[in-house]
Amino acid sequence: MTRRMGMRLAWAVLAGAAADLAGLGLIAAAAWLITRAAEQPPLAALSVAIVATRAFATGKGVFRYAERLTGHDVALRAQAGTRERLYQALIPPRQPRHGGADLLSRMVDDTDAVQDLLVRCLLPAAAAAAAGLAAVVIGLVVLPVAALVLLAGLVVAGVLLPAGTAAAARRWSARIAPARAALAGRVADLVHGSADLSAYGAGEQALAQAREADAALAALEVHQARVHAAALAGGTLVQGLTVAAVVLLAQSAGAGTVATAVLALTSLVAFEPVLPLAAAGERLAGITAALRRLRDVRTAPAAITEPAPPAPLPSGPFTVEVEDLVVRHSADQAAPAVDRVSLTLTPGKRVALVGPSGAGKSSLLAALMRLVEPESGTVRVNGVDITRLDSDAVRTVMTGLTQDPYVFQTTLRDNLRLAGPEADDARLLRAVRDARLDQWVERVSWDAHLGEDGRTVSGGQLQRLALARALLYDPPVLLLDEPAEALDEETADSLMADLLDVTHERTTLLVTHRLKGLEQVDEIIVLEGGQVVQRGHHDELVRADGYYRDLWESEVLAGGQALASRSRGSASRSS
Repeated sequence: MTRRMGMRLAWAVLAGAAADLAGLGLIAAAAWLITRAAEQPPLAALSVAIVATRAFATGKGVFRYAERLTGHDVALRAQAGTRERLYQALIPPRQPRHGGADLLSRMVDDTDAVQDLLVRCLLPAAAAAAAGLAAVVIGLVVLPVAALVLLAGLVVAGVLLPAGTAAAARRWSARIAPARAALAGRVADLVHGSADLSAYGAGEQALAQAREADAALAALEVHQARVHAAALAGGTLVQGLTVAAVVLLAQSAGAGTVATAVLALTSLVAFEPVLPLAAAGERLAGITAALRRLRDVRTAPAAITEPAPPAPLPSGPFTVEVEDLVVRHSADQAAPAVDRVSLTLTPGKRVALVGPSGAGKSSLLAALMRLVEPESGTVRVNGVDITRLDSDAVRTVMTGLTQDPYVFQTTLRDNLRLAGPEADDARLLRAVRDARLDQWVERVSWDAHLGEDGRTVSGGQLQRLALARALLYDPPVLLLDEPAEALDEETADSLMADLLDVTHERTTLLVTHRLKGLEQVDEIIVLEGGQVVQRGHHDELVRADGYYRDLWESEVLAGGQALASRSRGSASRSS
């Protein structure tokens, strides 16, 4: 917590304590004024009490407003800071422990614990301590033995009862946050997977699982409500017994009507800021569980290790050398995803990575972008090992189209400007034209609002939008992971032709399943099982036995059949 935040919190605590003290003073002064006025003394004898009552009444409202304003300001700032630190903890990427719905639950629900810790626990406890101490002091002045009884009641209601509720809540509150996350995951499945659930008739099963998760969470929250009610009832009982004991002691000691009224009302009001502490103790158990879940995210091991201090980024033009690179996603993975791969990207060179799914192509690109840590081998940029460079600096050199692009819930223009915040409309238009997206943009407009996760765009449009982003960002080394994925054959061929045209004399590493047009690249590397099994130019590879020629022949055959089919369709339409 910064010094400024600490000062604001201190002011909130002082304002809350002042408000409770003003309330206590109001009741004490009013009690004395009423009982003393019944004796019909001269008006001058009541003037101080009258002024004090007015001052306490005004001060209570002013101080309470200041406490609410300052306290919530501190709490909301602390909550925002916690979310920011939690987000920053995920960059660089952490090794995955939690699903997306669980992470969202932690980001939203668990960070609320920081606000509750301040507003529902810390501030009320400080204010209650100040008010209780003042009430005990008043009791000591009026009747010491009554002050001891009041102190005992306040300790029971403000210390023992919250400790008991916290202990009772601790047994089940740690299960509420995971239960909430489980329900969020089920709801996310229902919302985002509704089409698949309907297609395969699995909707009822998914609904049943969501109902089970909801029932489990509801049962835990019922327990929480019962503890809360029991704590409130217990505190009220302690308050009543304490006030009754104080009145009996005052009467037996012959304290008089004025003293008895002051003691009774002061004792009654002293419990007002103390009674909520029982619920705060119950809430504290949930807060500690939420904070542990947040700490679990922050302490997850990073997917990569940042150097300290990082080496300076060399100046361009850039040559990327990959030597005997090995990438294994987890220690228990039997075979590495990338196994002793070597390649060189000189300025202006274009290399295509080809291979079946699971061959390690995307894993190689992730290693180049410093999203995963290699097990062995090196990747050097102008002779400097990228593990010695800041990961953000590495991604300014080589980045591009990732395997799972994301569409943000904003306009088409803003989705593109993610890669170029200062880009004008001319640059944006050039990028969408190179990605063959310009006709769609003209149809929907630049200000069209795109839905979360790309629900308002097709798979092909999503892929081309991500490609336009990569072209707009314009890194020195462009990495493209399956740019023609999810496109129909004709559009994919056109996109690949345009892509190979715009990347001419531009350093590019292209991952693709489509071989058409690859005769234009400088080198083709075939990966299988994470290893390089073939490499060379297109003409060399189609003459050699192996995966590349088999894939080329099947693609040529499929293309011929598609051409014949289109020809038959055109002939039938002509007739």
